[in-house]
Amino acid sequence: MNDAILVKKDLYYIGVSDSDIRVFDIIMKTANGTTYNSYLLKTSHGVVIFDTVKEEFSNSFFEKIESLCSYDEIKYIIMHHLEPDHSGALPELAKKAKNAKVIISPMAQPMLKSIAKTEDMEFETVWTNKKLSLGNKTITFLSTPNLHWPETMSSYLEEDKVLFSGDVFGSHYYDARVFDDLVGDFDYAFKYYYDHIMRPFKSDMIKALNLYKNYEIDTICNLHGPIIRNNPKKYIELYEKWSTKNEKLHGKKVVSIFYVTSYKNTKEMAYSIYDGVESDENLIANIYDLTALDEQNMLEILEESSGVMIGTPTINADAPKPVWELLSCMMLLEKKGKFGVSFGSYGWSGEAVDMISSRLKDLKFRVPMQPKKIKLIPTKEELFECYEFGVEFGEFINGKFTEITL
Repeated sequence: MNDAILVKKDLYYIGVSDSDIRVFDIIMKTANGTTYNSYLLKTSHGVVIFDTVKEEFSNSFFEKIESLCSYDEIKYIIMHHLEPDHSGALPELAKKAKNAKVIISPMAQPMLKSIAKTEDMEFETVWTNKKLSLGNKTITFLSTPNLHWPETMSSYLEEDKVLFSGDVFGSHYYDARVFDDLVGDFDYAFKYYYDHIMRPFKSDMIKALNLYKNYEIDTICNLHGPIIRNNPKKYIELYEKWSTKNEKLHGKKVVSIFYVTSYKNTKEMAYSIYDGVESDENLIANIYDLTALDEQNMLEILEESSGVMIGTPTINADAPKPVWELLSCMMLLEKKGKFGVSFGSYGWSGEAVDMISSRLKDLKFRVPMQPKKIKLIPTKEELFECYEFGVEFGEFINGKFTEITL
């Protein structure tokens, strides 16, 4: 993709491809590579650039700009998201386009100064419904924070019905044909991107979707992957479906109990705790051996759970690997309002249970109870204590206790 590509009259794609990348941001596989999307709009009152590209691809980016306009014609640079893969070329662009003003969300101000490495960059902050009129073109700004950084925003080109969505509706999928109706089947990449980037922010995603509903959207110009012009409604509805809470449980809340066991002691604790939770008719308790779950299973289970209970033995002064794998999945979830506790049997030191409790707190779970620890084989009395531990945790889930004192 060496040339600028016409998206609509006077609107051009000036993004770049990273076709060889196979892992993005450490955690995401990119079998088809990815793109860093940027756009150029010509108006009767000057040129607008929408986002830039990763710094190492700057030369290609600037060549495309220079094929369409002079830098003196650029009046605005709209930055929907300041992550380095979109702002890498911004400092150099600002030097070249001396007449241009950078437009950002209010939350982006401290980040802009850090990225620009100068106090001289002229900028303006915008928010929902603020407009930029450029003669024959009008851009409306939309505040869409936390998708997926706090400073993110979107914008809408009124005359052409184009949504500039930032990272929303993106995918790590490179195809030189650029448009969704011309590239191959990228549905798997679209869902994978949502799961790893947007899934933790479902509440914010619903707010953004409600904003988007106020506009007739003909084309979605995102920041990664194919531009969506064939059926934008399909992709909007998919996001709505994935971001909407599942109502299949008929108002009951789910408590998921995960465990790893060496000599069945932690397992016995888990099943007694399960009985305690299940004794509440307003709760659904589920129990899982972590050694038999993969990441996708974990994500689906964690997502529908109001409460998470993690049982672990202590092996070599640590929790075993499957427990940490479960905890690592949690960065891909929206954890607001979820409760968590830990429990387990131990032989000598027993610190794994406390480590897991501490990690749950770090992940912003509500941890209302001290961990439940039992040395070696639980007695009948201790198993009854585990039952009561489950009952009490269920009471927190149901809101019986409003104060969390830990």
